[in-house]
Amino acid sequence: MPVYKYKVIAEVVEIRGDGKCSYGHKVGDRFEFTHLLPGGLCHFAYASLDLAVSTLLFGGEFPWAKGDRSTNWSCSDPDRPVIFKLTREPA
Repeated sequence: MPVYKYKVIAEVVEIRGDGKCSYGHKVGDRFEFTHLLPGGLCHFAYASLDLAVSTLLFGGEFPWAKGDRSTNWSCSDPDRPVIFKLTREPA
C-alpha cells in the first residue's frame, strides 16, 4: 500500500438545486483521503473525486488551482450536485 506525502481534505462547500443532497451530505461536511474511501462519503461522489484526489495525493497540481492549491469539484448528480473543495495538506 503506498504511503503518501500528502492527505486531501474534501469539504462540502455548496449543494446546488434545492440544496439537499440525496445521500445526506451537508455544507461543512469534511472527508479525509489518505488512501482509502473515507467513511460516510457517497460512492458516486467518490467516483467523481477519485482522479482529482489521486492527482493531489501524488503531488500533482491543476493549472486553475488557487494559490492555496485548493480546487473545486462536484459529484455527478445532475439535479443537486454537491460541490467539494479539495485541499492538499502534508500527511
